[in-house]
Amino acid sequence: MAGGEDTKPSASEKGKGKAPAEDGTAGANGHAEPQKDKDGKVIKDGKDSDKPAQEELSEEDQQLKGELEMLVERLQESNTDLYKPAIEAIKNLIKTSTSSVTAVPKPLKFLRPHYEQLEKTYESWPAGDNKTSLADMLSVLAMTSTSEDKPDLLKYRLLAPTDDLGQWGHEYTRHLALECMDEYHRRLVTETQDDAFEPVWDIARRLSSYFLKHNAEADAVDLLSDVEIIDEIEHMVDEDTYDRVCRYMVSMVPLLTYPDNDKALMSAHFIYKRFGKLSQAMSIAIRLNNMNQIKEDLLQTEDKALRRQMAFQIARQRIWLDLEDDEANDDETLVECLSNTHLSDHYKTLGKELNILDPKSTQDIYKTHLESSRTAGLTNVDSARHNLASAFVNAFVNAGFGNDKMMLGEEDTETGKSWVWKTKDDGMISAAASVGMLQQWDLDNGLQIIDRYSNVNDDNVKAGAMLAVGILNCGVREASEPAMALLSSPDVLNHKKKELRVTAIMGLGLAYAGTCKDDMLVTLLPYVSDTSLDMQISAMAALSLGMIFIGSANSDISEAILETFFDNDREKQLKDKWTRFMVLGLALLFFNKQDEVDIILDTLEAVQHPMSEPSSVLCSICAWAGTGTVLKLQDLLHICNEHIDDDASPSPPDGAAAAATDNATNNNNNTNTNTTSSGSTTDSVSPEQRRSKINVDEPGSSLLQSYAVIGLGLISMGEDIGQEMILRQFGHLMHYGEANIRRAVPLAMGLVSPSNPQMKVYDTLSRYSHDNDPDVAVNSIFAMGLLGAGTNNARLAQLLRQLASYYSRDANALFMVRIAQGLLHMGKGTLTVNPFHTDRSIMSRVAAAGLLTTLVALLEPKQFILGDSHYLLYFLATAMQPRMLVTLDEETLKPLQVNVRVGQAVDTVGQAGKPKTITGWQTQSTPVVLAYGERAELEDEKYMSLSSALEGLVILRKNPDWED
Repeated sequence: MAGGEDTKPSASEKGKGKAPAEDGTAGANGHAEPQKDKDGKVIKDGKDSDKPAQEELSEEDQQLKGELEMLVERLQESNTDLYKPAIEAIKNLIKTSTSSVTAVPKPLKFLRPHYEQLEKTYESWPAGDNKTSLADMLSVLAMTSTSEDKPDLLKYRLLAPTDDLGQWGHEYTRHLALECMDEYHRRLVTETQDDAFEPVWDIARRLSSYFLKHNAEADAVDLLSDVEIIDEIEHMVDEDTYDRVCRYMVSMVPLLTYPDNDKALMSAHFIYKRFGKLSQAMSIAIRLNNMNQIKEDLLQTEDKALRRQMAFQIARQRIWLDLEDDEANDDETLVECLSNTHLSDHYKTLGKELNILDPKSTQDIYKTHLESSRTAGLTNVDSARHNLASAFVNAFVNAGFGNDKMMLGEEDTETGKSWVWKTKDDGMISAAASVGMLQQWDLDNGLQIIDRYSNVNDDNVKAGAMLAVGILNCGVREASEPAMALLSSPDVLNHKKKELRVTAIMGLGLAYAGTCKDDMLVTLLPYVSDTSLDMQISAMAALSLGMIFIGSANSDISEAILETFFDNDREKQLKDKWTRFMVLGLALLFFNKQDEVDIILDTLEAVQHPMSEPSSVLCSICAWAGTGTVLKLQDLLHICNEHIDDDASPSPPDGAAAAATDNATNNNNNTNTNTTSSGSTTDSVSPEQRRSKINVDEPGSSLLQSYAVIGLGLISMGEDIGQEMILRQFGHLMHYGEANIRRAVPLAMGLVSPSNPQMKVYDTLSRYSHDNDPDVAVNSIFAMGLLGAGTNNARLAQLLRQLASYYSRDANALFMVRIAQGLLHMGKGTLTVNPFHTDRSIMSRVAAAGLLTTLVALLEPKQFILGDSHYLLYFLATAMQPRMLVTLDEETLKPLQVNVRVGQAVDTVGQAGKPKTITGWQTQSTPVVLAYGERAELEDEKYMSLSSALEGLVILRKNPDWED
């Protein structure tokens, strides 16, 4: 067949419209092909189709448009009698028009081209009712006709004042609210007189009242907060709106800056008190850490049951209130509630209900039979080090239950049968101190058992007994004050054995943490100021005072600590490894004080010492702990991003190491990393070469960035979105950071979500636990324990068993694996170390301080925890708290068994109606254990809870309207 015939379409193709007509004018189905431009767009009548065609109006719309144009023309005429009816007619057409949610009302659409003409008309009219009425109409028309630079809507609203702002609908009020905010911020820059803001505030007040009446509580709060008169909402709310307003205000606090966040909380507190919701008001007073307000709220009501419930809330936060004698004598039970006296009894009630009172042995935790047969024998060696780890594990696992299989037997402590004698030297301190954790909160039985160890001739055992007394009293209070009697005597505090003095001071810090007890100031302050003492004793005294007076900004203590920085006798001691704990004591004084810490930061700037800069960072992160403040997080990331100059560091041992160091710097700049097959990140620089960049003679240079990393976790831990973002940043820091940064990252990851085993976090930590740097590996292992503390998480338990086999020949790593296993099974799965409670709205300062102290010690694990100061792990006792719900009878305060629904908490703030507050629930009878993120609610309305949140100890009152 000829080539020409191949290209000619067949008749059937022509018929089916698959081929163009021979003349090229018709295509498929015989229709002409449309013309197209070079971009393939269809051209109609020689013009691009992108240009909008003239919209065809319906007859009704054409009539409306004509009518509006006629009315606008009347406003241009000289006959003033026509003005008022014309304006009223236009207003009526706007108000009565109907449109879809997304469309502009047609009268506004048709009037838009006439807006500038109407503006000129307004300017030409004399003052009077007609001009005011026209301004009212122009204010509405400005919604569709102005740019952001021209706030005409507010301008004309101010020229036409009215009490009925809602007459133009919700969309108008929202536009007006936005322009109020913009105008207020503009006047902040341009105006200096207070009366310049009054017109904007007046509009904002009326708008807020309108919003509150129309179920737009969030809009009202946002507007008043933005124009900085949030306190005025206190008198606008009523019985129907106060609860939604307060919950929204409290939820937005993490997003506000200081002092706006405190103003919002104070307003919510006032509203709750005004409507008699004292339990909610108490929660906010605790959050503000306002002692006078807490005491006032407690004594405001004559309802004894409600008072006791608020006392439980105060005791949960480890705040100790000293009531007047007449107040205390009036209700002794109230004093017991404030002192947490029966916490141990309620905790053991929970254990009995869950059938976990029987003690667990370390073998029940280690489960060595599940380890590989090759290493099973190596991980269970009977050595002093292994026995010390077992003492810690036994203490954590059986904490608070008052029985175990190792320490609390009847054997004579002198004969060597006690487990204490299976450890050596400093190990005896921690082993003996574990008795305090086993008996935690149970003062009656605990003191008798500890007494057996305090009378032993060995000073190390006595030191452990002193620490045990402090741990035992941590979180509870007794009128006789046994901790003060036993630990603050001159014989103990001036003992010739340094360790005994240190543990006694630490015990006082644990026993009175958060109490702000003045007697402790008199007892411990001389040990801070005395320059002849060993730095370890002075540092521990400063740290204990920081724990006791946490968040109080006590000037006597801060001045005493700062004086040591300027003291010539102390100058050489400031390089001591214990100096960091003295600085931490100073930082804890300003915990959550935010901007109040500035005076301390200014003072530290004047200190000419390498420790001054890290000290400033540590004080700053404590001041902003749990706030989620983005600007502070950015500052800390900048510190982490700084590269320590090689000029200031010792030169590498040879040229090859120097080349490797330069190579590492280039890699950091080019963001290149190597990844092992197991997924762990390893840079081309060895840990030793990383450390060579840091001047070991200048301890501040490495601590500066380490504190910054810890601060990232501490500040962001209170805000969910901040947590997500900071966890991503930790990955970058591990890839490109120096050795000191990489050591701190796992600890910060554990601090972000303690007792909350998120899979993405512990999988990452599991990779880091195989890192080339042994310090990174050890800290990752501890962080895994902290992450799952008190949860019995099966996946974490499996990972830790695998690590025990992997590190069977590494004594330090194996020791830390055992500690992590003990933390994981803390309280047999009934305890938590998470500092947040009451629906995660309140951060326990004492708990956060205990966690932070432990992590600061772990920044150099071989110096402290893996060295001779492992007893610092007992600072975790301040964070340990039962994660239980125990319901109590109103009259007797005995446990009352009721059914509750336990499920995942749902954030319902700002949602319409009354949505469910939990999802995926199960019905259980109290007492119950609450996991992280879970919430409980009563199954029926037979009882009413006196607490705002069903957590911890909750008093129930019978509902008088309930009928069986």
